[in-house]
Amino acid sequence: MRKMIIVAAVVAAAVPAWAQQSPSAAPPTNRDANTPAVNTPNSPPNPGAPAAGANSFTEGQAKSRIEANGFSQVSDLKKDDAGVWRGKARKDGKTMNVTLDFQGNVVSQ
Repeated sequence: MRKMIIVAAVVAAAVPAWAQQSPSAAPPTNRDANTPAVNTPNSPPNPGAPAAGANSFTEGQAKSRIEANGFSQVSDLKKDDAGVWRGKARKDGKTMNVTLDFQGNVVSQ
């Protein structure tokens, strides 16, 4: 009985590892590996931007992304409860409020 339990435990540990390496595993859902996870700086913004969501941009990445959209002197960046980075920046000689959402949309107000 004890040997059967040991054999069952070994088989149970080996099956998941074998399944992960199986060449017949299902292909990824998205076959287009070049699809970006977020919008590029030149993409038109989402008309509903800024969109609430889990934002994985760091403060430095958020600042760089805002600057890539033609803004300078980015300051006072803080992520709000909706996951939107909010701050101030200059563009065309004017200081304005800017936001960056989880999709990478930069919106000025």
